[in-house]
Amino acid sequence: MNHRSLKAITIAVLSVAGVGLVWSQNARSQINAAPSWVPLGVSSSGDTSTAWFHEPSSRQVLACQTVPAPGSGAGGIHCIAAKLP
Repeated sequence: MNHRSLKAITIAVLSVAGVGLVWSQNARSQINAAPSWVPLGVSSSGDTSTAWFHEPSSRQVLACQTVPAPGSGAGGIHCIAAKLP
C-alpha cells in the first residue's frame, strides 16, 4: 500500500470517528420522567391537613398528610401512593 492511500484511509477513519463522537454527544432520552400530579382537594381537621393528587397517565393517586409533633405544631409530611384499578 502506498503512502498516499494510507493517508487517505487514515483521514477517512478519523473523520468517521469524529462524526460518530459528535452524534453520540447529541443523543438524549425522549422520556419525560417527571410526573404530572393534578391536585384533587385538601382538607383540614384540628392540627392535621391532607392533600390529594392524581396522575392520569399512570392512574396513581397520592395522599399527603401533615404529621403533628407533640407541642410544636407540624412535624413533617407523610405521603402514601396507590394505583387505581
